[in-house]
Amino acid sequence: MYSRKSTLLILSAVLFLCGPVFAETVKENWNDFLHYMKIGRLDLAKGYAQVVLDSEPEPVELLALSEENPVGYDILLRVVDTASDAELVKLSQKLLDVIEEGRFIRRSDPKIITDEIRRLSGTSRAQLSAVERLKNAGEYAIVYIVDAMGDKSRREELPNIVWGLSELGRDTIRPLAAALGTKDVGLKAEIIKAMGNIGYPQSLAYLKYIVEKDSSAELRELASRSIGQIDAGALNLPAARLFYQLGENYYYHADSLAPAEDSDFANIWFWDAEGMRLVSEKVDKSYFNELMAMRSCEWALRADAGLGMAVGLWQAAYFKAESAGIEMPNYFGSGHASAGVYATTAGAEYLHQALARAIRDKNAYVALQAIEALASTAGEQSLLYRVGVEQPLVQALTFNNKAVRYSAAIAIASAGPKENFAESKLVTTHLASAIGESGEGVSEETNLWNAQAAESYAVRSAQVMLRLVQSRNPVINLSAAQSALINATKDKRAQIQILSGRVLAGLESPDAQRSIAAMALAENNSVEVRIYAFNSLSASAKLNANLLQGGMIDAIYSLVGSTEIDPQLRSAAAAAFGALNLPSERVKDLILDQAKI
Repeated sequence: MYSRKSTLLILSAVLFLCGPVFAETVKENWNDFLHYMKIGRLDLAKGYAQVVLDSEPEPVELLALSEENPVGYDILLRVVDTASDAELVKLSQKLLDVIEEGRFIRRSDPKIITDEIRRLSGTSRAQLSAVERLKNAGEYAIVYIVDAMGDKSRREELPNIVWGLSELGRDTIRPLAAALGTKDVGLKAEIIKAMGNIGYPQSLAYLKYIVEKDSSAELRELASRSIGQIDAGALNLPAARLFYQLGENYYYHADSLAPAEDSDFANIWFWDAEGMRLVSEKVDKSYFNELMAMRSCEWALRADAGLGMAVGLWQAAYFKAESAGIEMPNYFGSGHASAGVYATTAGAEYLHQALARAIRDKNAYVALQAIEALASTAGEQSLLYRVGVEQPLVQALTFNNKAVRYSAAIAIASAGPKENFAESKLVTTHLASAIGESGEGVSEETNLWNAQAAESYAVRSAQVMLRLVQSRNPVINLSAAQSALINATKDKRAQIQILSGRVLAGLESPDAQRSIAAMALAENNSVEVRIYAFNSLSASAKLNANLLQGGMIDAIYSLVGSTEIDPQLRSAAAAAFGALNLPSERVKDLILDQAKI
């Protein structure tokens, strides 16, 4: 017979092999998941989490369960933020996603919302209860409220609906502003009055636009009254300026404009003229504010096409939206150009506005995009443009991000400045630093700096320095970059070696010419690099005469007289030797060595 001890061992083994016994209901498995999370049995917690997910729970049901146990829900949130177990974090995030879906379903359920709108015309207690539930629905309620307000068969309910709308708070403003696109004058009038009663400043720009642009005297008067209810001083400001201010508030993520916190997306609202109702598009919260800043600027330009600073803010907001690293929303459409395309066509004035803002904000991404657009389109006068007393591109030379500094230096150098400016030495400093960058030296990558960026800046810096010496630019003095260029002639990258040699050829310096000769003579360099180096030596000698030492001249002479080296290399060495314009006794040796007696 088995002993009691043996029996216990067998039972333990069975439990170990079979694992926990899962319950049949979502509620029981959810509670067990939270229990094991709380006591730290994460292995069991993961099993119950997976069972809950596999049962495909109704999102609203799981939301209700999370609300019944707020302490457990807080633990779930902390796990996602801090746990080191990747599998547990992934399962917990999936549970949170289901809960968030339930929250959205409950908030946006059409039947619940429409029932509550009808209850606004009930008893006082029913009205108060309806208002609270409509507040929970937030901006989703506005779709059905606007439908009800425009329904001619519900005229008797209209005063109660309008009263309820006025009690719902700031979440109503964005959809109400979109609903001002209606052609129904009566409905538009009620929306205008409601915006005044709600009393949030973000309504001011839209109301002032009606004052300035609407063809209906009645609506213009109503809009003026509503502005008076919110901020009478806004009547003295043009709509374009108010929209610009609204756009800046969105750009800087003003708390008063934040979307609802209980979902991981936000809504951008539109008026569907054909369907005659509100529609929305869900967008990621990471760029919601930037998209709304763009829309505010678009309204500013509708109000006043001459408000150029709205163009600059729109461009900065577009760059900032792209920095989120996700696709643009569907409402942009398939043919919508990228921020870079708009930037290169916008003109230097607006790009400088965007750049000045980025420098003030220390936003490296926006600054870099603005500089790259300027570099591709602007000349000297445009690049050194002033915004007020500031020169944004010059200021970018001291920005706290090296990609921005390098791009600014390359942009200024590319323009070939003809007039001196105090920061010209910084241009040389950054070009010299950039040419030494290498992908091998990148230890930590970011969205603005990686191995590819490092390699690109090295090449671009060398190329722009070559253009400077070829044009004999009088402003950007590359002598200060000589040490970096000499080091670059020993680089592993052939392109960097070749470009550096060509740049050094334009510098009147013995060390510059000798480093070119050393590169040409170095047998560990490829034949291609050595040929280019001899070509650069020829160019240097023609510009600056012979600055080489005797040993180097002898080494070149040996190559010219050799029959064992690559013919093209020998020819390049001979051309360089000739360009050195050596005294006749050296040339005599060359002639006599080949002469036959």
